[in-house]
Amino acid sequence: MNEPGPEAGSCRPPLALYVHIPWCVRKCPYCDFNSHAVRDTLPERAYVDALLRDLGLELDALGAGVQPLVSVFIGGGTPSLLSGAGMTRLLAGIRQRLPLDDATEITLEANPGTADAANFAFYREAGINRLSLGVQSLDPVKLQALGRIHGPQEVYQAFWLARQAGFANINLDLMYGLPEQDLRQARDDLLGALVLAPEHLSYYQLTPEPHTPFHAAPPPLPDEDLIAEMQLQGQELLTAAGFTSYEVAAHARPGHQCQHNLNYWTFGDYLGIGAGAHGKLTDPASGRIQRGAKPKQPAAYLAAVDKAGPGLPPPGSTWTLAEDEVVLEFAMNSLRLTAGFPLRLFALNTGRSPDRLAAPLAAACQAGLLEVADDWVCPTELGRRFLNDLIALFMDT
Repeated sequence: MNEPGPEAGSCRPPLALYVHIPWCVRKCPYCDFNSHAVRDTLPERAYVDALLRDLGLELDALGAGVQPLVSVFIGGGTPSLLSGAGMTRLLAGIRQRLPLDDATEITLEANPGTADAANFAFYREAGINRLSLGVQSLDPVKLQALGRIHGPQEVYQAFWLARQAGFANINLDLMYGLPEQDLRQARDDLLGALVLAPEHLSYYQLTPEPHTPFHAAPPPLPDEDLIAEMQLQGQELLTAAGFTSYEVAAHARPGHQCQHNLNYWTFGDYLGIGAGAHGKLTDPASGRIQRGAKPKQPAAYLAAVDKAGPGLPPPGSTWTLAEDEVVLEFAMNSLRLTAGFPLRLFALNTGRSPDRLAAPLAAACQAGLLEVADDWVCPTELGRRFLNDLIALFMDT
């Protein structure tokens, strides 16, 4: 059931910026992100202009006193399809509109299978200081089954080019539970990625999402027991290699946790610009938490930005979270953190009393899914394994 409103006068949570580049060379059959295969010439200049105008409209709506960003994340699609000049203009425009510290984490997603790897030096010079390479697998047969346009050699070449360009903070995205994958193949994939010695590794299970070809016609995937073995094997290999698991699928060497994703998982705020981008903003005066989404189709997004102007709201739709939705969304994010979170975080980043979590916390502790000690909330091993069941206890609170 819904509860009373938030305590007024709460502080604004930390703020990040997400920038969405919606194009890719080819849509993968497992991908449910808002991405569109490039059919003609990329409208780079018009799109960067729209992004910067969109950001200006968001900041006008946000009002005075915008705090420095904790991070910028440029995702997609394949954001590295932007030229070095386009990326430079985008980052310069963001800096003109928002306070960025020299140490602010600025991440760019890149596909090893595109020739844009040659632009890495330009991206680094533009201010990108963290690179995320979509590897997914190092097995050529599995890569073909996933619809990827790169092979293992392109992965190693892209990683080498990134190091040559000066990137000292690189993430590799790697999946397990691939079509007809066995335990040895999953192990070889992970060991091959670890040979590169990245600073961060996102290791997650392939899951056929609704409205994707893999969901409509599922390929032969490993069963649940084998998936569990792959997950356990991966955790052991990553720990032995010096990585700390700080989130369900995120593993980092000391000092290299992804600040942008941590802001999501601790229920921070973020601006979202670009086709299909989502945002979350908190009004510190009223405590209202507002979600927003931009038009998904690139042409519709460009048209919406073009029509917007001074005094008008940013393009897209917005809605305010109900009180029970605040509790559920906080749980969906924070309970992914391996080490858990301080109970006061709920008050800091929602403006609500921690008492609103009392009932689901008690139920989760009784079920053996959570432990609460000294104001610290932490999922148990059972809770991490059955995360969906744990989160379900926070519904309708």
